[in-house]
Amino acid sequence: MSKVKFEIFLDDSLSKVTSVAQLKIAFNKRLLSFVNDFEDGKWCYQDFQNYIWDNITQTALSERERLSLTDQGFTALYEAAKNLRLTDKDKVGEGSEIAEIFLYGLMRQHFKALPVVPKIFYKQNSQDNAKGADSVHIVVDGSDFTLWFGEAKFYNSIADARLDKIVTSVYEVLSTEKLKKENSIITNVRDLDHLQIDAALKEKIKAALEPHHSIDRLKPKIHVPILLIHECKITAAAKDLTPEYRKEIIDFHRNRAETYFLKQLAKSGAVHKYSDITFHAILVPVPNKAEIVTAFTKQAKQLKSG
Repeated sequence: MSKVKFEIFLDDSLSKVTSVAQLKIAFNKRLLSFVNDFEDGKWCYQDFQNYIWDNITQTALSERERLSLTDQGFTALYEAAKNLRLTDKDKVGEGSEIAEIFLYGLMRQHFKALPVVPKIFYKQNSQDNAKGADSVHIVVDGSDFTLWFGEAKFYNSIADARLDKIVTSVYEVLSTEKLKKENSIITNVRDLDHLQIDAALKEKIKAALEPHHSIDRLKPKIHVPILLIHECKITAAAKDLTPEYRKEIIDFHRNRAETYFLKQLAKSGAVHKYSDITFHAILVPVPNKAEIVTAFTKQAKQLKSG
């Protein structure tokens, strides 16, 4: 498991940290803030890159492939790199795969989740499956489970205009049609069968995802992690995890999360049983997006070319 030096600045119910009256009763919303470390007065770029490559197989290879390559680290990276797209329709979306991989690592390590649809693998191999959530996981709790459908973005900023686009994207994922499609993918790709969980629980999960069952029954089990890796002037100017830096980031992330969830709340009528779903805003500041994307793309192309 990766030893990256991320520190959690915030991990709480948004209703406990916000000053916005409308959100005081919004117990289905959480805010999580992850910050990378500094060394020798510089942000740890290599640690961030290492984290991405340490977790790439979770989303770029199927469970069967991961199992077959358990003791073949470089081969696994090579096979994973072959499934990367490395291109985006526009500059705004550049680096989207980095965010997707980061979210898979975060889901595994922080939320103890099990990947049931390696999205980069299936996006590469089936355009039909590319639509929908950026990550799909199951979290097991004893004899029960929750379903996690994630959104992952890497932006130059998280200004209001960007937040509006994320609201639209999240609600598209939560449409009944898209949720049923995701459920059918979970049961059809068979990765669930390879997970080391109780057989009775596997059958319980499969039964709950049957297409003839109402999505309404699943809403209390649905979580939506919304990862926003973003270029940050505060982080670019920092040289250490000082109390001043910590306070600036916490205040900034609280403000952005409050603004985002107010925008989401304003359009919540689009989703039936909206209050049953749990949302997690996950913010990760970086000093320079272009430097991260360039380094990742260069390494990925080297691997893809053999």
